[in-house]
Parts: sequence; C-alpha cells; structure tokens
Amino acid sequence: MILPESMRDKTVAVMGLARSGLAAARALTSAGALAACWDDNAGRRAAATEAGIWVLPLEGRDWSATDLLVWSPGVPHLHPRPHAAALAARAAGCPIVCDIELLWRSQPHARFIGITGTNGKSTTTALIAHILNEAGVTADAGGNIGKPAMSLRPFGPEGTYVIEMSSYQLELVPTIHFETAVFMNVSADHLDRHGGMHGYVAAKRRIFQGQGPNDTAVVGADDAFGRHVLADLRDRRSQRVIPISSHQAVPGGVWADNGLLIDDLDDRRLAVADLTSIPTLPGAHNWQNAAAAYAVARAATVPAEQAVRALQSYPGLPHRQERVTTIHGIRYVNDSKATNAESAARALACYDNIYWIAGGLPKEGGITSLASFFPRIRHAFLVGQASEAFADTLGRTVPHTRSGTLEQAVNDAHALAQSERRPGAVVLLSPACASFDQWPDFEARGDAFRAAATALNAEDAG
Repeated sequence: MILPESMRDKTVAVMGLARSGLAAARALTSAGALAACWDDNAGRRAAATEAGIWVLPLEGRDWSATDLLVWSPGVPHLHPRPHAAALAARAAGCPIVCDIELLWRSQPHARFIGITGTNGKSTTTALIAHILNEAGVTADAGGNIGKPAMSLRPFGPEGTYVIEMSSYQLELVPTIHFETAVFMNVSADHLDRHGGMHGYVAAKRRIFQGQGPNDTAVVGADDAFGRHVLADLRDRRSQRVIPISSHQAVPGGVWADNGLLIDDLDDRRLAVADLTSIPTLPGAHNWQNAAAAYAVARAATVPAEQAVRALQSYPGLPHRQERVTTIHGIRYVNDSKATNAESAARALACYDNIYWIAGGLPKEGGITSLASFFPRIRHAFLVGQASEAFADTLGRTVPHTRSGTLEQAVNDAHALAQSERRPGAVVLLSPACASFDQWPDFEARGDAFRAAATALNAEDAG
C-alpha cells in the first residue's frame, strides 16, 4: 500500500467504494487523513465499514472546509447528469481527483508511463510492464487494468508505474505528468459519459498534458482520430512523437508488416520480430499492441533484443483471448474483456468456425458493424439484455440460439461444437457488450466462462 503522507491531518472525502475507492480510503486513513467516505451502494458501504473505513453521507457537507475529494471514476460526475456531491464540491472550489492523481502526488520521484485508447490498452499496459521487468527495470502496472493505484508498490526514482488510463480517469488527474504517453486508438464508446464523441476524444488526449521536450508520445495511426492527434502533436513539436501501426508503414516509428515487427526508430527499417509466432498475441490488433509496447521500451532505453525476447515470453492476460482449454481439438477462448463491437471484431478476425457467445448489456450500435465476420460464425449463442436485438441483427444470416444465461450458452455451444467437430473450431466468449445486466464486471463474467469450460473438460476426461 502507498501512503499519501502529504494528506496527513487533511480533511478528505472519498466518493465510491469499489476497488479503487476502497484502496484510496484505506491509504488515506492509514496516512492519518480525516477521510469521510461514501458509496451510493449499501453493500459497498457495509463492506467499507467492516474494513474500518469511516462511512459518512456527503450530502450537506461543508465542501469549503474539505481539502480534496477523491472520486471513483465509475461514478458519473459530469455526464449524463452530474452527481450532487460533485456539483457541490466544484461550487465550493474543492478539487476533485481520482486515485491515480493521488498516486502521482504520493510518488513524485518515480517515472510514470500512461496508456489510453478504446481498445488494446490493457494488453499494452501489461506488455510494457512485462518488458521493463524482464529488462531489469523495477516496474508495476495498475490503474484501469484492475490493480488500484494506491495498492501498488511504493517506488523511489528507480521505479516506473505503468498506468492504464480510462477516459473517466483522465478527467480526474489535473497535475499528472507521463514521461511516456501512449494513445492507442479511438472508436465510439462511453459517449454518454462525455457528452458525445468530441468530449470522449478530448478526455483521451489529456494523456499528453504537461509533456515537454524530454517526453515521448506514442500514437496509433490506424484510425482517423489517431492520425489527427498524430499530426497535431507533430505540428506542436512539444515532445518526441513515435507513430505506430498494425499494418502500414509509419516512417520514424514502429509497425507490423504482415506480422513482422518493423523498427524504424533509427531510420533503418529493421525487421526485429515475427509476431505471428507469439501465441499470446494473436491477430492484427495485437500487432498494434506489440508495436506500442516495443516503442515504449525503446524510448525507455531497453535494447531491441531484450524487448523482443520479452515480447516472445509474454504470458498473456486473463479475459483477453485467454485460451482456457481444448476439448477434442476445439478451443475454448475467454474474451470477456470485449465489451464493445470493435473489441469483439478483433477476436472474430482471429478464428474460423466460431461458436460465438455474445450479449449482455448492449452498447450503442449493437453488432451491425460485425456483419463482415458473420461468415466465420457457425452458430451464435445469445445471452442477457442484448439477446433480442442481436437476434434481429443476425436474422437468417447466422444461426443462433437465445441461451439466456452464460452457463446455458457454454453448454449449448459445447454440445453443438463437439457434435460437429469442425476443423479449427473455437467456442468463443466475446460478448460485444458490457456485463452489468448479469455480472458485476467483465472479470466475473470471464471467470464464470473459465469455470464452466474447465468443468466440461473435467467431465469429458471423467
């Protein structure tokens, strides 16, 4: 746990007591801050009270006498409707930050690397931390990747924090400075929380705030928004800019050419790795992730050979095309992190003969953008609130079953896949939806898929 010593004897409020908020509350309390904490969810309030956290309603609080409000990014504070506590705090001039800003203020001598983007940021964050650690650099990954900032290890100047930054978090870090900032890609997501696409992109761009000549911006050039950001940063000439791509040459940067990783950072266009040989980085979308991680490692003075060896030894992340088991040649893949259509597209592009488990709490646009992948899908098994809408989209093009629950969908997909035994077949959970209609988060959904597939394997062995 990191103790924010500067907050000793300060009056602080914490709004939201899920993982990041609870970790921040514990750290503040342990550091001697007078921390009053709240969550609109009664269960979380009870859990915090059991953990020794002072739970107190924020309604009617004297915000002019409060030094800081630590806000959990999952709680809306601007859009679609401002929370009453956020409105009152702002009106009184009380600063509102998230736990990552608290980490930055508590560890001012460490190095910070930030990663944002609509898709791929978790894998890229984990890859960067893996490469740095393999190269002998003390590094820890956290933030939106799931490890709360205040639960990371305390570092001095020898340490590096590799932080996945969501658009929500980037709105709440007024002074943080990333020595290296990565902007992966942008597609429509979370628009209700940012008042539209303009607000969403603006939040993502905050990853570059405070950068100067000694800093590095790594920018994906595979979508129109990324190319616009890339051109703008180059025009400003405030920091070093490295372009990356999964499929096209970007002079002076890092890119993949049919799976070959090309390093042009020194204007030599060297093919340094065959990404198609790395099983934990399947598909072209992971080539962009690898290009970004490699570029960051090189910017951190990691030799190219060491960076490549670390890419090759990358163990992968849970819930990101995680290969759970294989039963009679059929793979069972957990891609629960695919909470929107674009993420699901990245998985669908990697396989043929797919028995697809999809659905949950639908996102704007549904799955209409996935039509080009429908010929790869042998059968779809639909769950959650999106079932009817997805069934309408699939129509007569893709055979489908309304399984309702994830457990039933796994059983249905398993039965059909095993009866047909198609070459290269995969039972793929890639929901293209949020999980909140049936599960607390995508991790719980993925854990349930893993448990069900593992049980089927055990049953088959028995």
